[in-house]
Amino acid sequence: MDEREPGNGQDWIDDARNELSGMLKEGMEHPSTKPVLTGAAVGAVGAMVLPVITWPVGLAAGAGFMLYQRIKR
Repeated sequence: MDEREPGNGQDWIDDARNELSGMLKEGMEHPSTKPVLTGAAVGAVGAMVLPVITWPVGLAAGAGFMLYQRIKR
């Protein structure tokens, strides 16, 4: 069985690892850094409006969502 076979989740994990590694190495020069930081900011602001979600949760959710959007393309 091939590790890169669709549906086993390895592609997404490897892509996320590579994307995060690139963002850490290249900083603001990496094409995914700005959209992920923007998503984190939007999530944090959105969480401030909602009384049941704290801003760190919103920040993580926003950053995670934007990272997922960048990887799935």
